[in-house]
Amino acid sequence: MHRITEKVVLSENIVKTVFEAPEIARKRRAGQFIILMIDDRGERIPLTIVDSDPVKGTLTIIYQVVGKTTDQLARLEPGDVIQHVLGPLGHPTEIEGIGTAVCVGGGVGIGVLYPIAKALKEKGTRVISIIGARTKKMLILEEESRSVSDELHVTTDDGSYGYHGFVSDVLRDLIAAGTKIDRVFAIGPVPMMRVVANVTRPHGIKTIVSLNPIMVDGTGMCGACRVTVGGKTKFTCVDGPEFDGHEVDFGLLMSRLQMYAKQEQEARERCRCGDHDR
Repeated sequence: MHRITEKVVLSENIVKTVFEAPEIARKRRAGQFIILMIDDRGERIPLTIVDSDPVKGTLTIIYQVVGKTTDQLARLEPGDVIQHVLGPLGHPTEIEGIGTAVCVGGGVGIGVLYPIAKALKEKGTRVISIIGARTKKMLILEEESRSVSDELHVTTDDGSYGYHGFVSDVLRDLIAAGTKIDRVFAIGPVPMMRVVANVTRPHGIKTIVSLNPIMVDGTGMCGACRVTVGGKTKFTCVDGPEFDGHEVDFGLLMSRLQMYAKQEQEARERCRCGDHDR
């Protein structure tokens, strides 16, 4: 069992939870993820590790409440426990040998992007971060992102804070201004990652995206997390979660993500009513 030591509501429906998992905390690297089960009857959900403290033996996750399990997870308080945690899973982010990296994060994806920007900065990479949200109150990790960036740009869709527009608009402006960019990391909603990949493709800028499809076992056995990359089937849990954004079939990914949207919403509504067994 893994005891929760801290919980912070970062913005509407976005929560940070810190919990004990000492073995994973010692081994984890940027870009990797875990699969957790709240209890023996719960579903398995993948969540990216945002940070770890090898001394305290803790992991930090940031997640958006979108379904039954994330709703239940958000209700847990310090002192409560998570029954099962598997990890670290997935390939770590390739960090070495990058001159200038632009880290583009949208919504809860900023939480996934932050440890990558931090690791890049620690390796001497010049880091330009572009983070955005629909509105100011939904923006997370601004100061944390600033602390690991040589340059930080903030956008909001409604113009309530920072640049009025999308993260991809700022990236497009940087490229047009002749900014030297060796690699782009884009993490956020699938439509955002697709737009970013379309912005960088004509300029030949390598663009890495982190995918979070439906996932079950996390071992490559069930095939639920399959995606199409470069015309080939890949399994996000063992081949990813990061892929070349110019080769990802985003249309198929979005279609698969919607397969159980109705059931997910119904399960969350039942959870709110306290009927967990139906």
